[in-house]
Amino acid sequence: MIRHNVYVRVISLKPLRQFWRRHPDAEEPLRLWYKTTSDAMWASLTDVRQTYPHADGVRTSGDALTVSNIGGNKYRLVARIRYDYQLINVRAVLTHQEYDADKWKE
Repeated sequence: MIRHNVYVRVISLKPLRQFWRRHPDAEEPLRLWYKTTSDAMWASLTDVRQTYPHADGVRTSGDALTVSNIGGNKYRLVARIRYDYQLINVRAVLTHQEYDADKWKE
């Protein structure tokens, strides 16, 4: 059941902060992602793609995750989105090289 007029809640900002401390140029696009996402009301990946056209759904060990390009495709943000509860759990923020290594799937 989708609860209408409930904005997405991102849990948590901590992995974003940790990433932009190592990659300062990622701070602005990650803050923008956080704000945009916090103002969203998504019911499916199709809705996410209205905001982030290049978002991809990925299944790993039973979890359905969403991968978004950040900073002009320089970085990847991997999150589990619970549309039924309007919750996003940030699993990882990665450089393209880290993402391509596939260790985040483990």
